[in-house]
Amino acid sequence: MKIVMFGAGGVGGYFGGRLAQAGCDVAFVARGAHLEAIRRGGLRIVSPKGDAHVTGVRASDDPRDLGVADVVLFTVKLYDAERAAAQLGPLIGPDTMVVTLQNGVDAVDIVANQVGRAHTAGGVAYVAAVIDPPGTIKHTALDALIVGELDGAVSPRLLALKAAADRAGVGFTASPHILVDLWSKFARLSVFSAMTSITRSPLGVLRAQPELMAMLERAAWETIAVGRAYGVPLTDGVMDEVLTMMRGLPPHAQSSMLSDLERQRPLELPWLSGAVVRLGAAKGIATPTHEFIATVLLPFVKGGPPAMV
Repeated sequence: MKIVMFGAGGVGGYFGGRLAQAGCDVAFVARGAHLEAIRRGGLRIVSPKGDAHVTGVRASDDPRDLGVADVVLFTVKLYDAERAAAQLGPLIGPDTMVVTLQNGVDAVDIVANQVGRAHTAGGVAYVAAVIDPPGTIKHTALDALIVGELDGAVSPRLLALKAAADRAGVGFTASPHILVDLWSKFARLSVFSAMTSITRSPLGVLRAQPELMAMLERAAWETIAVGRAYGVPLTDGVMDEVLTMMRGLPPHAQSSMLSDLERQRPLELPWLSGAVVRLGAAKGIATPTHEFIATVLLPFVKGGPPAMV
């Protein structure tokens, strides 16, 4: 099986590195200093699960250099997804599967619009990993993938990917209900990203303030209501999952969106709280909490210092 990681940051670099370490044929679409470091010295993983150093890694900033793949794990940030999806063509063969591993719920349609739904699968990644420094992935927690065909089939290509992940020691679930999995994570992530970002605070600060936790719950119910309006069968148990996650994470935990905000990087806000508002409006679902969040963070969406007039 030939696997291309379209994106070599925390998600793509970690899972791609583990697959390559296990002997899979893995290539990376990367860019900038990270690409050059991989070309020079390979890809390193620093992890509590064990460090790794994969050498002789094929990597390029041009997918045409890598050829047709059996599986593409599409791991770019959401604000790069449209541009990146338009470059998938050279990687697509008759039975290529492109797995979207973005936050939010928009990536499936973004990719399917470029390569077709038959080539598109949904995916959920659970991993805490970042590039630090270029050429190295620093992994701190979590190590699991949930992947499913859009029609719910447990297909041969899905099982082949599972076998590769099993060899790499990566937790892998072949899901027959991937839209439920995507929206369940979206309910958790949209509120975790939103609340830590608007307060500029880690989770422990939120837990210390009942008013903030009540706001978090209101935001989560809004996301669940929007998902249900689109026909996704989300049960009330999703809220239990949200609260279990918020209670279980360490007090210093903060979202990647807060980290991006602190570093004046672009934010995925339009595809998180912004998506809840946009998708809710299309179905007549009120989302006042997410609307507030999306509005107050709007000056910081593009990264850098906010504009003034």
